Amino acid sequence: MPRYVALLRGVSPMNCSMPDLKRSLEAAGLADVKTLLSSGNVAFTIARSLPAAVVQKRVEKAMKDGLGRSFQAVVRTSTQLQQFIQSDPFAEFELPPGGKRVVTFLRSPGAVGYVELPLARHDACILKRVGSEVLSVYVPDEKGPVFMQLLEGTFGKDITTRTWDTVAKCAVA
Repeated sequence: MPRYVALLRGVSPMNCSMPDLKRSLEAAGLADVKTLLSSGNVAFTIARSLPAAVVQKRVEKAMKDGLGRSFQAVVRTSTQLQQFIQSDPFAEFELPPGGKRVVTFLRSPGAVGYVELPLARHDACILKRVGSEVLSVYVPDEKGPVFMQLLEGTFGKDITTRTWDTVAKCAVA
């Protein structure tokens, strides 16, 4: 049975109860549901392999039915995430001291045209696009999450972003 990870856009402990989210997905027939880090990361198993777009719609419908609201879902298989982590795509870059690695997941990769990279603003840099994922690095400072403005300005809002460490945890959940 294939294992999937749904990365939900805009979820925080303030706007979504993880136990309620888990129950809504279980009620929709997803198995072995596990939420991670209270920020909209959910791993689960489905009886048969399905395209990511189909699973995304299923997860969003389950949230709407069970929670009365839905968050945009970006779905990858656990295998895809594990292979991505093992490929170590940041290894080719010299990252700044204190730099935080982040991965942005494109929900509809075909909807995003060519973007010349790298692209930098302040202490944030979009380094490279690797298929449906975008690699970035930022140095935390008092300006806040400037990198998110840079990512949304470049790729739109049909995305969700996670730290490299969170992606690694999701891959093995």
